[in-house]
Amino acid sequence: MPAALYKIGEEGLLGSINLSSDVIKARLVTASYTPNMTTDVTMSTQTITATGTDQTLASKTITLGVFDSADITYTAVAPGSAITAIVIYRFVTNDAGSTPIAYLPLSSSLTPNGGDITITWDNGSSKIFALS
Repeated sequence: MPAALYKIGEEGLLGSINLSSDVIKARLVTASYTPNMTTDVTMSTQTITATGTDQTLASKTITLGVFDSADITYTAVAPGSAITAIVIYRFVTNDAGSTPIAYLPLSSSLTPNGGDITITWDNGSSKIFALS
């Protein structure tokens, strides 16, 4: 599946989600999660299980419909299943109250080995994601 916005995320970007001021996090997910861009309306809809500790995005920017932030590092990610994607979401107290925004598949899977995993966002025109 290519990178995509969740329908609830698109709706939120039209009013209830403020990428600049809300707590926006990134979650590493494995192939056991199959996204449904229409019916996944909270982070607990399909139990979007995290690998590692979700990271809060810092130094967020929005320029001409393009969302970006500082790169992130997940520290000491326990060995386990291969990570295949990142889910960007608005965090509100817990998974049941948190809204998925974007699903970003990795170009190749990463298998955690107990070390750090650094995510370097695209420095091209799309950054984390772009509205078009």
